[in-house]
Amino acid sequence: MLNIKSFKGITLISLVVTIIVLLILAGVSIAMLAGENRNTYASKESKR
Repeated sequence: MLNIKSFKGITLISLVVTIIVLLILAGVSIAMLAGENRNTYASKESKR
């Protein structure tokens, strides 16, 4: 018979890791949208 506690532990660890990864991705996305991207800034400067 399998031990259920090991499955709960793996599930909690995977949940925490997934939340952390999603927070990092959201932070990077917001930073790209809110801040000035160097590539777009450089292209704006080269047009002048």
